[in-house]
Amino acid sequence: MSSVTAKEIAKMIDHSLLSPAMTEEDIVEGCGVARKYGVASVCVKPSFLGTTRKALEGSDVLLSTVIGFPHGSNATAVKAFEAEEALAQGCNELDMVLDVGKLLSGDYAYVERDIAAVVEVAHRGGAILKVILENAYLTDELIVKACQISESAGADFVKTSTGYAPSGAKVPDLRLMRASVSEKVRVKASGGIRTLDAALAARAAGAVRLGTTSTAKIMEEAVEREAAGTLCEPEDAGGGSEGIANEGY
Repeated sequence: MSSVTAKEIAKMIDHSLLSPAMTEEDIVEGCGVARKYGVASVCVKPSFLGTTRKALEGSDVLLSTVIGFPHGSNATAVKAFEAEEALAQGCNELDMVLDVGKLLSGDYAYVERDIAAVVEVAHRGGAILKVILENAYLTDELIVKACQISESAGADFVKTSTGYAPSGAKVPDLRLMRASVSEKVRVKASGGIRTLDAALAARAAGAVRLGTTSTAKIMEEAVEREAAGTLCEPEDAGGGSEGIANEGY
């Protein structure tokens, strides 16, 4: 087993604050958790970008938001506009939902144009783009196709889920995604990452980022295990969805 540090785990985490019922107070509190542990980013709904930016001032935690969330069915021009607005608010990272219905319809050219339009805005503004595939609705063949389309369109990441579909991140899906893109495209797991073991399983399967609301729980255990010398990546992440819940954030 290879050892891992708590800081390495923290820098994998995109602290997710996307629940529709979250208030300004919830966002500020969540940003406090993100600052405490020094996570990679905080991901919020677009209307809370101003609040989040202020709450993260003076930290190295990045600001991220969602585009076309949660169904990916917004018109391409709307997604591009959302991205422009997010960059104007200081966003460093964008998590975009691809158009699942168009993918399922076999309109791959549309899906690629849709992603490429947002990639262009993101990269012009110095931000990175993660494409959410929403694997719960896809066959293995379509997961591979979505990964290939995302890379062809210039995406920086492929991501498993929004957290609002019938299932979230699964180890076999992560392995398949990692095998379906080149090394220049990274993989993010989200949906059901609620424990340190789930985070470690996702890491072992090829994920370098994790979307989760369970940051405090994961990091508390990571710090404890690191102190005890038992914070290690598993040799085998398992063939199923072990360690990763199959529902929502």
